[in-house]
Amino acid sequence: MINAAEASIEASAEDDAERRRIRAKLYAPPKNRPQQGGRRSRPPQMQMNALEAQALAAQLEAEDNRLAGRRSG
Repeated sequence: MINAAEASIEASAEDDAERRRIRAKLYAPPKNRPQQGGRRSRPPQMQMNALEAQALAAQLEAEDNRLAGRRSG
């Protein structure tokens, strides 16, 4: 579906230079999004330190054991 839309847009171009301009505009990164050197960062509420990660792992292990009918220990 996207390929058909792209082909339709490019078909409206009169020459190769215009096709290149259309393609550059179509695939350009969004202007309102700040660039971070290619790295995406998580929002502060999604970050977790090592102690929180270990506590979560322990909770997951306990829940897994409970569901499997095993005793934790």
